[in-house]
Amino acid sequence: MDMANKSTVSEFVLLGLSDSWELQIFFLTMFSLFYVAAMVGNSLIVLTVIADSHLHSPMYILLTNLSIIDMSLASFATPKMITDYLTGHKTISFDGCITQIFFLHLFTGTEIILLMAMSFDRYIAICKPLRYASIIRLQVCVALVVASWVVGVMHSVSQVIFALTLPFCGPNEVDSFFCDLPVVFQLSCVNTYILGLFMISTSGIIALSCFILLFNSYVIVLITIKNHSSRGSSKALSTCTAHFIVVFMFFGPCIFIYMWPLSSILVDKILSVFYTIFTPILNPIIYTLRNQEVKTAMRKLKNRLLNYNKATPLHYF
Repeated sequence: MDMANKSTVSEFVLLGLSDSWELQIFFLTMFSLFYVAAMVGNSLIVLTVIADSHLHSPMYILLTNLSIIDMSLASFATPKMITDYLTGHKTISFDGCITQIFFLHLFTGTEIILLMAMSFDRYIAICKPLRYASIIRLQVCVALVVASWVVGVMHSVSQVIFALTLPFCGPNEVDSFFCDLPVVFQLSCVNTYILGLFMISTSGIIALSCFILLFNSYVIVLITIKNHSSRGSSKALSTCTAHFIVVFMFFGPCIFIYMWPLSSILVDKILSVFYTIFTPILNPIIYTLRNQEVKTAMRKLKNRLLNYNKATPLHYF
């Protein structure tokens, strides 16, 4: 039988975060503000790093790619959710739902590997500073970025292939504001227990394993910093602590949602907000505003733009 004939559902209904009109207005306002902040903040990072040659180093190349992923992660579902609240049209086609699943796992999978690469970069910089230049070369940095995207594509393709094999023969209401496997597979006409085991064995265990590796690396880094009592070490301690908070807020919801795919829908909704819109806002704050080099580069970029506007004559017609 043809795979397309296994499903009689042609579209899904996204129920969103709440049925309450007051809460929908609140979510519309909050998500609109958060989305604009995420896009502006991460765009500013990308432009600043590109414009300032002093920031063309491995650490900032990784940071730029993180900002690009964060903008993508914030854009795969949030604009549609905002549009749905404004128009009252909350349906999504079957192909659109599969597309959301693909991009969600592409960006989250890529960000997981990229966060590990950034952790490795900080580990070498703090624990092996004399060997940093020889280990973290530009070629190595590019290879880490390419590897993160390759892993993200491979992971998302595997999830989409799995989703396409599921038969949907009746219910089509997705109790979330975007399509993801933990909520979509509960609408399929097969045993969800087996599907839950698949979710745990792929996304859940991968996310948990990566988090454990990251946690161990940060513990080693923090111990190394603690053994060096200086002003620079105090700054590095503050930075690494902030970085770990971002890592925890990104990995925590992912691990919970995919390790317990049949958990409370309400809890999953709340947690999904963190890694789809809240974390993309935190990353510019944590990784950039606490960084003196980036703040200095932003001021230079601002002054260049202001001087350019002053030097450009106005033409009146």
